[in-house]
Amino acid sequence: MKISMKDLEGMAEEALRSALEGIPFAKIQNIEKDSGIGGYQADLVTTVNTPAGTRYFVAEVRTVGQPRAAREAVNQLLRIRVGRPDVVPVFIAPYISPASAELCGQDGTNYLDLSGNCRLVFDNSFVEREGRPNLFAKKRDLRSLYSSKSSRVIRVLLANPGEAWKVKELAKEAGVSLGLASNVKKLLEDREWVRKTEDGLELVEPVKLLMEWSENYSFRKNRVRDCYSLKPAADLEADLAAVCFKRKVPYALTGFSAAARYAPMVRSPRAMAYVEKPLDEILAALGLNEVTSGANVTLLEPYDEGVFYGAEMEEGIRLASPVQVYLDLKGFRGRGEEAAEKLFDEVIRPQW
Repeated sequence: MKISMKDLEGMAEEALRSALEGIPFAKIQNIEKDSGIGGYQADLVTTVNTPAGTRYFVAEVRTVGQPRAAREAVNQLLRIRVGRPDVVPVFIAPYISPASAELCGQDGTNYLDLSGNCRLVFDNSFVEREGRPNLFAKKRDLRSLYSSKSSRVIRVLLANPGEAWKVKELAKEAGVSLGLASNVKKLLEDREWVRKTEDGLELVEPVKLLMEWSENYSFRKNRVRDCYSLKPAADLEADLAAVCFKRKVPYALTGFSAAARYAPMVRSPRAMAYVEKPLDEILAALGLNEVTSGANVTLLEPYDEGVFYGAEMEEGIRLASPVQVYLDLKGFRGRGEEAAEKLFDEVIRPQW
């Protein structure tokens, strides 16, 4: 839901008024928009009489509540409140993420969002509401960050921990346009998951990035071919590698098949691999028939060539990157999720 700044300020005013009217001893005198205070300009200044004296609730309003926007607002409020014990700083946005709420708390800044979350602390009053869902969720933002092409950039960042990238180099490595790489950079900066260094852009919150991506990913984005085979999984996987090598067809084991090789304690109840077209010919060469139930083989026709980025060879068999394997496993409830966590703990996290 897109809100104009004018409408947002009006909604912010009403939200703050409503919150303060719920405090018996707080009496609102007036609310001014774009008001000057202490030599600074504030979006909202609400004058409130309390038993302890007059308090000025100075609010900075932002269109988004991501950490980057929160930090900018907090810094502005810190400047305003210097030497002013009568100033109560408040950050207001449509939705304030838990990370932003924590950031506000660290600097003693109150917050209030239009989704119902708030933390107002002044004099002897303490009002806190948390856990309310985002009523202004930007699906477009998530679709943009985790689209087929954008996720190529994410794969590069996750696969190269500690490396700094110039945007042009990042775009080239990911095989995307400079504009798209710049857009991904901005979305990650808004979340404060990357930082700028002299050498370029560096990912600093890989775990948070991977977790959010996994929540917005499904292996069913690929074309899924479920089959059944009487062969042991290891034999079938070796045959698949041989057939694809002979026919020069790109492939990579993923899911349980790859996880069992990366983290040997993971058991492989199902053979799983990415295979590029012509997939029908590969199925025929392996003697596989599709089934609607009881499958123990899953072949995926990639939704994007990015799934092969960072693939590794082990004993002559190509494996999708640990990050890609993790994402695919998360789509299998129960054993798949358990295998994903084991892979994360034993292989992925130690690299970060």
